[in-house]
Amino acid sequence: MISIPVFDMMILPEVTFYFKKDLFEDIDLQMIKQGEEVLFMMLKESRNREELSAEDFYTYGVSGQIEHIDDDGNIRIRAKERVEISDIKITEEGEIHSEAVIVSEEDDISDDDIKIRFEKIKSKLLKFIRGFQWGVWARGFILHWKTMNEMVCALSGYLGLSCEEKYAILASKTRSERCQMIDTAVYEFMEMTKVSEEAENAQKETNEQAYREGALKKQIEFLQRQLDDMHPENVSDVRRFEKKIQDSGMNPEARKEAEKVLNRMKQEGKDSHEYGMLYDYLDFVTTLSWRLPIVLPEIDLEKAEEILDEDHYGLKKVKERIIQQLAVMALNKKQSGSILLFVGPPGTGKTSIGQSIAKALGREYVRISLGGVRDEAEIRGHRRTYVGAMPGRIMDGMKRCGTNNPVMVLDEVDKLSKDYSGDPASALLEVLDPEQNATFTDHYMNVPYDLSNVLFVCTANTTDTIPEPLLNRMEVIQFPGYTAVEKFQIARKHLLPKAMKKMGIKARNLKVTDDAMRGIIDNYTMEAGVRGLKKQMDTLCRFAAVKLVKGEQKSITVSPKRLPEFLGRKMLQHEHILEEKMPGVVTGLAWTQAGGEILFIETSLTEGSGKVIITGQLGDVMKESAQIAITLVKSMFPKEAKILDDHDLHIHVPAGAVPKDGPSAGITLVTALSSLIQNKAVGPEYAMTGEVSLRGNVMPIGGLPEKLMAAQRAGITKVFIPKENVEDLEDVAEEVKEKLEIIPVKKAADVLNVVL
Repeated sequence: MISIPVFDMMILPEVTFYFKKDLFEDIDLQMIKQGEEVLFMMLKESRNREELSAEDFYTYGVSGQIEHIDDDGNIRIRAKERVEISDIKITEEGEIHSEAVIVSEEDDISDDDIKIRFEKIKSKLLKFIRGFQWGVWARGFILHWKTMNEMVCALSGYLGLSCEEKYAILASKTRSERCQMIDTAVYEFMEMTKVSEEAENAQKETNEQAYREGALKKQIEFLQRQLDDMHPENVSDVRRFEKKIQDSGMNPEARKEAEKVLNRMKQEGKDSHEYGMLYDYLDFVTTLSWRLPIVLPEIDLEKAEEILDEDHYGLKKVKERIIQQLAVMALNKKQSGSILLFVGPPGTGKTSIGQSIAKALGREYVRISLGGVRDEAEIRGHRRTYVGAMPGRIMDGMKRCGTNNPVMVLDEVDKLSKDYSGDPASALLEVLDPEQNATFTDHYMNVPYDLSNVLFVCTANTTDTIPEPLLNRMEVIQFPGYTAVEKFQIARKHLLPKAMKKMGIKARNLKVTDDAMRGIIDNYTMEAGVRGLKKQMDTLCRFAAVKLVKGEQKSITVSPKRLPEFLGRKMLQHEHILEEKMPGVVTGLAWTQAGGEILFIETSLTEGSGKVIITGQLGDVMKESAQIAITLVKSMFPKEAKILDDHDLHIHVPAGAVPKDGPSAGITLVTALSSLIQNKAVGPEYAMTGEVSLRGNVMPIGGLPEKLMAAQRAGITKVFIPKENVEDLEDVAEEVKEKLEIIPVKKAADVLNVVL
């Protein structure tokens, strides 16, 4: 097969071509014989044969066969099929060798339809040429054409097509696409000729107007290209942005703004001090994804469940709610449902589960940290009138992910603050409102952008600091702390394997016994999440890595006895059950952002004048609870309470350096004071939580799962809770409830009757 490199030629299958022998001047003419197979290879640029390289050729070419060679050396070649060319090799002698595979095109239009379109174009061409002197000469050629391919090949020298456009017709994947491109090229040629000859008399028909517009654009592009050649330093960026704007799929308002900025950029030139600002803006808006993906992946609930279970252990209710959300999206075929707000202690998997949701949906994942953000411009962006203006974090995240339907995790929404620069939480109201975010306007962009296809997931440690209007837009999903059993499974299945992989330790080199793992959980981490546990796994693996590298041991087994060797002494000390009971000391339950904890209410009487001393860094609410407890105890035990008149009462809540607040210690304070004045000790196996009123009612509290978990962890066996909190027991892990005797109470007296 003879390989023939050609440049700026229109060669299509099933067309006969006539060539002079000078086309083959670089080829041994003795090789050229009738019946010989040839391969037309399309060049990107005009080059001499000795300068050619594999990168100079386009992917597609055309095979053909030499049909006839006359005495004068004229050659007739019949083009046969379109081929895909690969493995191009050029010898030192200039011979070209390659692999060519026939490429079929999608048959999405019938031969009859193509023939109808061809006859229509042919008829219009015949009508068109009547007004020109050369029309009689051209008529014979037109009548001779039998196919679309033959027509465009014959006209290619007159159509004003660039090399890239000619190749695009050859490379078209479907027959209908090729027909459309040929249609457009021929009609634009006719309209361009009309514009050149008789612009004022051009047709006003709708279709012809569209072709005329295309012709004018081509003329403008031609002139602009000439200007580009004269001043390439000024116009290269402009040309690039013109194409990007055209291909971006922007909404009309955004397109108008981008074109306005582009025109200003043309006028300013590269030497202008505003050029950089204009460039940055256009680069940003053209990089954004303005269209939905053509093919949206189907939501497979079973696969989603598998991914969630694989990535996260436990969190049953959380996973159920996520699956419900995905089911609604699958039915509606679009983004719908509430904005999810994951609330829970640190290290419980709130952020990472957002990644799992993105994986389950087959979408891009982007995380935006809002901790410490206090400027509204961080959300909405800066106006371009300011020097150094930037888009907000939301739109910056949209640019980074490269699609307009990602899963976006807004991390730490409870850590937002506000100052004179504005309230970022208020700016989030529009972002997280499904009714408004379809037209979200960033100050930097100054045009609306559709955020309705984004699946927003927010995370927070507590809802207390989230403004009510923002909180109302989200559905709160609580992330409870992990039980010891769950932590064990998480450490076994996830944390330890990941830590070993990160450190380069193989499974055969390091083994951690079950007892050792439980020892790490019980003695080195007492948190609600598993972040501290992960750190301990990393520490253990690093220590093991040192031993392995030094060659001290080839295989290491970590037992409970060896934990101090690997992890050192216990770094954290948490409260445990009292070893002995004494009057005036009662165990209470507290909620913190890191999970639940037990605390001791200590009371003591000393000689004095009836003063009340409260220590332990208690907040205003807790101080008020202490006053309520004193009043209530005096009313319940008036005889015994007379001792408070001539004695000073000291109430202390360790640890003294840790701030504490909240009303849930009310029942504990009442019990401690009652125990003190009656000189009756409360058993250490008891713990309690609940707010009390002056009437002696025990009122509901929050954070019950975390508090009960802390009680079980500390060795408590019996816990008093408000009766109105009984429904919250559904959120408590079964292994916790099994180890605790939970006693619901309505009155403070109900507690005192049991413990005193």
